[in-house]
Amino acid sequence: MTSDVFAQRGMRFGTPSKKVLLVDEEASDLRLIRLTLEGQGYRVSTCTTYDSGIQSLESEPFDFVVVSQGSHAFEGRKVVERATELDRNQPVLVLTRCKDMSCYLEAMQLGAIDYLEKPVPPADLLRFVRAHIEYDRLQGRQSAA
Repeated sequence: MTSDVFAQRGMRFGTPSKKVLLVDEEASDLRLIRLTLEGQGYRVSTCTTYDSGIQSLESEPFDFVVVSQGSHAFEGRKVVERATELDRNQPVLVLTRCKDMSCYLEAMQLGAIDYLEKPVPPADLLRFVRAHIEYDRLQGRQSAA
């Protein structure tokens, strides 16, 4: 691969791509988001349960976390809590199909950086992830690579 291809995919030649944890119980959403991120050079670990998402967080560092809310019960809360317990600066994005003001407020209080309604256009998701990873880089946050 040439450095131009790496650049097009969002990677720098010779440096590993950033790691993203994606936790979503909906297989179609999981696949779409994973393909979108991998297409831009991100290394994506996927989990289909919130418990496996927590296990992933505890076993390796990530540059960014995307977690699905699930329902009005906000099952993804456990992942947001654990991510921010392990690293209070961990960028966590919550995605939902059932927008709920109390879940939004709870997610933000737990440390999520935003709460967006699905479907999120791929270009918007990529801009959001890039912006927060770049912000962390500028702030001197350690890479998970």
